[in-house]
Amino acid sequence: MGKRPYRMKKRARARDETRERIIRATMSLHDEKGVATTTFSDVAARANVGPATVYRNFPTLGALVEACGAHVWQDMRPPVPGDGAALFAGMATREERLTRLVETLDAFYRRGEFRLVKAGQDRERVAGLNYFLTQVEAGVESLVRDSLGEESSEHEISLVLALTDLKVWLSLKRFLPNTDPRKLMLALIACALGSAGAQA
Repeated sequence: MGKRPYRMKKRARARDETRERIIRATMSLHDEKGVATTTFSDVAARANVGPATVYRNFPTLGALVEACGAHVWQDMRPPVPGDGAALFAGMATREERLTRLVETLDAFYRRGEFRLVKAGQDRERVAGLNYFLTQVEAGVESLVRDSLGEESSEHEISLVLALTDLKVWLSLKRFLPNTDPRKLMLALIACALGSAGAQA
């Protein structure tokens, strides 16, 4: 009688280990080939399991992408709505908050650069990726709004969103590799907000 719970725990542990192996194999393939072109057969071969095992654990491509997304989310730690309250606590000036915003996004982009770019390439082809990136963008927008404060206009918010976008960060790194992208972003934001204020 006492052996049955042990066997059940052992089976559950083996099942969890198999799922984890499948997820890690899928993530590796996504990194190499992209999400849209990775097949269940590819995953089964990489994870060293049969295709039926992959299907049993993840009946659809969407379920598998979602499971991978949860792992990637933990690795990247993207900003989420509500983070701003703690992040900008005690900062009285907009300049302080914008500096913290840029530092935070720079750190996030460094953590997630490779997979964010990969996800963006297949965004229109895989619904799960679009959902993932929409969540990331909502977190970034929330931080931008919190950094600018309630007195900011929608135009100012749009300006800062544009200038702190991943593609801008990547361009600064690519074309100006010997310059700190954080300083450049802050200078661009200050210039854009100054121009917006002068035109108001």
